[in-house]
Amino acid sequence: MKRSRIGGVWVAAVVFAFVLLLLLIFVLQNGQRAEVSFLGAHGTLPMGVALLLAAVFGVLLVALPGTARIVQLRMLDRCPVTQPGDPAGSGPTPSSTTGVIGVPLPSRSPREGG
Repeated sequence: MKRSRIGGVWVAAVVFAFVLLLLLIFVLQNGQRAEVSFLGAHGTLPMGVALLLAAVFGVLLVALPGTARIVQLRMLDRCPVTQPGDPAGSGPTPSSTTGVIGVPLPSRSPREGG
């Protein structure tokens, strides 16, 4: 039987629920208080909550630069780039003449369908 999107969503929901269950167990087993200081703020949190917050901040520190790079690459892909010495807008865009790594694509004859 062929897989469907709903089936994929169902599997993702079950995996997500399992991960949440493991996180709940982690927080409940690490309930002792921990003193936390961050940018001048002081307080106490359960150890499990403090560790989860640290993990979330770590993920955000990785995700933000990655997201910025993806946005940068998408903007570069949308903008037409002219070759040096060509009048603005007269040359083809690099994406139509080069492959993924900048290697020129072979030209096709009309018989090849392209």
